[in-house]
Amino acid sequence: MIPAIKAAPAPRPQVYFFATCVIDLFSPEAGLDAITVLEHAGFDVLFPEQQTCCGQPAYTSGFPEQARAVMEAQLDLFPENIPIVVPSGSCMGMIRHHWPQLCGEDAELRQRVAGIAARVVEFTDFIVGRIDLASLKTVERSVCLHTSCSARRESGALSSGRKLLSAMPGVKLLVQDHESECCGFGGTFSVKHPEISAAMASDKTNALVASGCDAFVSADCGCLLNLNSTLEKRGLPLRGQHLASLLRASLPDEAVS
Repeated sequence: MIPAIKAAPAPRPQVYFFATCVIDLFSPEAGLDAITVLEHAGFDVLFPEQQTCCGQPAYTSGFPEQARAVMEAQLDLFPENIPIVVPSGSCMGMIRHHWPQLCGEDAELRQRVAGIAARVVEFTDFIVGRIDLASLKTVERSVCLHTSCSARRESGALSSGRKLLSAMPGVKLLVQDHESECCGFGGTFSVKHPEISAAMASDKTNALVASGCDAFVSADCGCLLNLNSTLEKRGLPLRGQHLASLLRASLPDEAVS
């Protein structure tokens, strides 16, 4: 008898992962957790090692030429026509909405940038309809969501984050007071206006504590750095984590072994 020939498994879809400089320098575990979640959802993740920053710090500080140089150095890193997943709404917004503005009258550069901008997507927006939430472990917890100002304006991360958390087994989504307000980070804003930034962060952390949540999550590590540092300075035990880390902790054991 001729043995049956098994069909080769279909190739898994691929995505690029743009980690952001904040995650690379301060929260690498959030990036690794996001990659694990993407792989669990059925994707092969490509990570161009030459990637650096989206250029937002220079751009928002009034240095467009330097931001353009950062942008141009990375245009050849994402040649395949596949999604570019970014675990930060502000960085995603920079690439999608502001990279094209850096091109000036250079039509060729504008075309290259447009091809990347059309493929970039914020992590929460990308994963919400692609992960089997029913497969997650049930862990009872009350969670608040903080969505950065940029993500609110420039992506659908607020609605997708709420949808994702509301559907996770055991998670009770709480909405804190001041939910729509800025945390005070704003990149260089917190450096140039530290007193105002600190007051804004204090308002946000007061609201988070008053909500009675067990934890809070965000998809922007800049906000998490600011809020967690404020909570630590005030001696409060509450801490936030990247939404990807909450998802990764809820994956079935065999998915992360």
